[in-house]
Amino acid sequence: MKDKMKLSVNNREGTLIITISVIFVAMCILKGELFYARSNIEAIFSNLAYDLLLACGMTFVILTGGIDLSVGSILGLAGVLASGILESTGNAGAAILVALAVGIGCGAVNGFFVAVCEIPPFISTLGMMTLLRGCILVYTKGSPIPIKVDAYKFFGKGTVAGVPVPVIILIILFLIAHYVLTQTSYGRSIYAFGGNREAARLSGISVRFTEWMAYTLNGLMCGVAGVILTARLGSAQSTSGTGIEMDAIAAVILGGTSLSGGVGFVLPTVVGAMIMGIIDNILTLMNVNPHATNIVKGAVILIAVLVDKKVKDLSAKAE
Repeated sequence: MKDKMKLSVNNREGTLIITISVIFVAMCILKGELFYARSNIEAIFSNLAYDLLLACGMTFVILTGGIDLSVGSILGLAGVLASGILESTGNAGAAILVALAVGIGCGAVNGFFVAVCEIPPFISTLGMMTLLRGCILVYTKGSPIPIKVDAYKFFGKGTVAGVPVPVIILIILFLIAHYVLTQTSYGRSIYAFGGNREAARLSGISVRFTEWMAYTLNGLMCGVAGVILTARLGSAQSTSGTGIEMDAIAAVILGGTSLSGGVGFVLPTVVGAMIMGIIDNILTLMNVNPHATNIVKGAVILIAVLVDKKVKDLSAKAE
């Protein structure tokens, strides 16, 4: 059974890689220098950094069979509070710690409602999404908070040996997340929990802690993403992160993680996010109406969910 699952995921990874390669080659032919120019490729990856971080955290949550609709609001709140600290103290370190604390705290609250209070994830995170967005609007009064501290901006615009800092942070965190899921007892607990909650409980796994920690780790990723986004933009906007949860969910599903939980990996999520990012970039280069991107993203999510269901049905028949 385990071998079948790995084979299924590997097949999907191969399909994703082929898909992204075809898209890349097609754009090189259609748009030539505009698409494969170094500046455009760097822009794609830099813009994808915060999307990928959210998708990474979302992978943990979806592996448990849950979902988190509040990631965009957590990102936004972490960003505006960090910017507020910068504005009042000018201390970049304190601002980053505040952003991470906000992310962890909000994730922990989500985990409490889902794991301890047993409120359905969709309902609890929808409530948190609305509540936190309201907090952002009250705090900012609808106005942007400018960032003038260069040390903070470095995390969004800086480079190390020619590599953008957001990309370096992204690679480090993805490798850690991959290690946690594949090489630790907690990672095995997530797969067991997502596969069969009752069986996991009977085997001695702390199901509440496993689920709670997944949402907490997701919150941490949102905090990091909030720092990168605000540092890259040079300001904190009251609308930051609005709708970004759909991009994260789409990337995770495209990466092969099952919505029912228990099947999937972190690294293929990168490929899923790249597909979404390249689609965005393609539409921009083709001067397509920006609002039309939502139509494409919605269609991609629906197709991905349909494929996920078909794969699950075929796996059930094979057994």
